Amino acid sequence: MAHPTKHGICSNGVLRLVFVLVGLCLVGYAVVHPTLYWSFKEHSSCPQCPCDCSTDFASAPVDIINSSISDCGKHEPEMKEEMEKDIIALMSEELSLQQAVANETLQRADAALMGVRKVSSLFQKEAEKCNVGVETCEEARERAEAELAEELRLSEVWEKRARELGWNDKRAYS
Repeated sequence: MAHPTKHGICSNGVLRLVFVLVGLCLVGYAVVHPTLYWSFKEHSSCPQCPCDCSTDFASAPVDIINSSISDCGKHEPEMKEEMEKDIIALMSEELSLQQAVANETLQRADAALMGVRKVSSLFQKEAEKCNVGVETCEEARERAEAELAEELRLSEVWEKRARELGWNDKRAYS
């Protein structure tokens, strides 16, 4: 035998009997006191709305809308307050909210545009400084090139005179 059937004081039969008795007690208590079961069930989910609020009322006339959804959400104070509002008041509130959002977006866009203009102006000033520096360097290069050409011409003239007077450049021939 791999496992003995008795484990000290409790046997498998006694353990099963205890589980069956506990289960019967729970079932009996639930039958005798059904309010306990239903109170747990009610608290586990939100109370249901007595009407069908999911229908699309966009194409219905205003008087049908107001009469058909008057019961919807009457148990919730916030929903009741919203449902009592007139449809024109609701639409005007929606338009005012959209206008407020549009104004905020416009203000942010204007602020961003002003920032871009400032940065653009700074870059343009820096570019102008660079252009002035490049023009100055270009003018200096042209002057240096002209002066070098003049120096080379003068060097040739002096070298020619020196050769006529008998000067011989020994470095040039070695």
